[in-house]
Amino acid sequence: MTPAPIAVALDAPDLETAAQWAALVTPHVTTVKVGLELYLRYGPDVIASVRGASGVQVFLDLKLHDIPNTVAGAARAVARLRPSILTVHAGGGPAMIRAAVESAPHTKIAAVTILTSLSEADLGRIGIAGPAADAVRRLAVLSVEAGATALVCSPNEVAAVRAEVGEDITLITPGVRPLGADTQDQIRVATPEQALADGADLLVIGRPITGAPDPGAAAAAIAASLRRAS
Repeated sequence: MTPAPIAVALDAPDLETAAQWAALVTPHVTTVKVGLELYLRYGPDVIASVRGASGVQVFLDLKLHDIPNTVAGAARAVARLRPSILTVHAGGGPAMIRAAVESAPHTKIAAVTILTSLSEADLGRIGIAGPAADAVRRLAVLSVEAGATALVCSPNEVAAVRAEVGEDITLITPGVRPLGADTQDQIRVATPEQALADGADLLVIGRPITGAPDPGAAAAAIAASLRRAS
């Protein structure tokens, strides 16, 4: 059975738990996501641990955001770990994005547009001209022009971004919650089925899977629902 286009966010308290979750979900999903907390705590070892023997794709979600020279060095440093995807903040600007792309040529650089935890009011307070959908579209175009081959945006904006950047760019959507799941700190959310229907290529799902009594079964259930929807 083909794994579903899901990146399971391994926001685990320790390396052993992250590796266990990865092993449980790997038969059902294409990708596992390592975030900043886990990477800072355990370093490069975490990548090998969650990849295991399966060769599952690893999405390294570090959201790099610094001057171009620093981001180039950081991207070069993690590229040797062979992550499939590495994130940078689109707000770092085109030169920074280009620096990451050039320094990690075998890794898909994904530019994060607007965090899914931010509301319209938040955007105004930090000086970003809204509404959110317009800001996301502007950052998406800027990022693709700078060489990013993937974008991270909320499910609410994915259809508009797809129309803006075409079919060749990988669209990654966090803020995906199965029907009835707690939205927690995410504000701009959608169900997995809706996100895929709107044009997403990879769905980031964390706590609805890893917080379940059996993460493997939870991943399998969401994967099955996506197959039925398609």
